[in-house]
Order: sequence, then C-alpha cells, then structure tokens
Amino acid sequence: MSLRRGLLFSLIIAALGAAVLFWMGRNPICTCGTIKLWHGQVISSENSQHIMDWYSPSHLLHGFVFYAFFWLILRRASIGTRLALSSVIEIAWEIAENTDAVIERYREATIALDYFGDSILNSMSDFTFMIVGFLLAWRLPVWASIAIFIAAELIVGMIIRDGLILNVIMLLAPQDWIREWQSAATAA
Repeated sequence: MSLRRGLLFSLIIAALGAAVLFWMGRNPICTCGTIKLWHGQVISSENSQHIMDWYSPSHLLHGFVFYAFFWLILRRASIGTRLALSSVIEIAWEIAENTDAVIERYREATIALDYFGDSILNSMSDFTFMIVGFLLAWRLPVWASIAIFIAAELIVGMIIRDGLILNVIMLLAPQDWIREWQSAATAA
C-alpha cells in the first residue's frame, strides 16, 4: 500500500472512529461551547475536550512507538500498510479509552478524578498527532526520534507529572508512590 493510500485509509478509519464515538454518546466538542487550540489545565472538566492539551505529546509518541513496532515486525511491509495498521490501533484506543470501563479506571487508578472522557474533537486531534508522530519517526534519524521521545516525556513529566509511560503504568499496574507524587502537584 502506498503512503497516499495509507493516509486515505487513515482518514476513513478516523471518520469511522468519530462515528462510533458519536454513537457512544461522546460530545462532539467541549460542553463549555467553545473550541480552544490549547487547554493547559489538567485538573479541569475541559481537559481532553479541545484540540490540544498536555496529553497531545503522548499521542505523538504513540506514532513513534507504532512506527518502531511495525518496523521491527513488518519490515517488508510498505509504509502505507504500517501507517494503516497504526491507524487501526490508535482509533481502537480512542474508542476504548472513551468507554465507561476505561474512564472509570482512569478515575480510580490515576489522579484524573475529573476525567469524563474525550470530546470527539480531542479524539480526532489525538489521532492526528499519532499520524504526525508516525510520519516524523519514518523521516527522522533514529537518534532524533529517541531524543524527541525522551524530551517529550521529561518536559510533560516535569510540568504535569504525567506522560505516556506514567499513564501506561498507572492504567495497567497503579503504583501508590506515583499517585502520591502526581497528587502533590495538584495540591500545590
């Protein structure tokens, strides 16, 4: 599959994902009635409701991870095929993370007590960040991808005490010491 077809497939997958999210009852945009390019307050009912927030870099990193994963296991597959597979995984995650079970898991296991799921706008933006991350990983030297990954995790971690790796840990195997460290930031 060519890159162009992979991108077209990704667009179709995004549209299907948005339709499923709408069918699930997700709000198209923030219930506040506005659309912001950036919303930087993590502990807020508007988090994950706008175009970008502190979790956008995590989705960029999803693209890096998917690129590396499919490069390792499907090296002979075309870039378009690997992008299409990455798109399916990302949209599946966007749907899964907006189910009641995962939303409740976030609220139990992490400091995201005010998390009520993503707006469709935010989910589609997250999906777009994954595509950008995938394409960056494809074009950048490996050392640059690794440097961006580490920088994103460190910067977001220092600012909001969260990030892709911490998020995965807290969803799969919550650690009290991480929750306490993260909670200290919200108390300040």
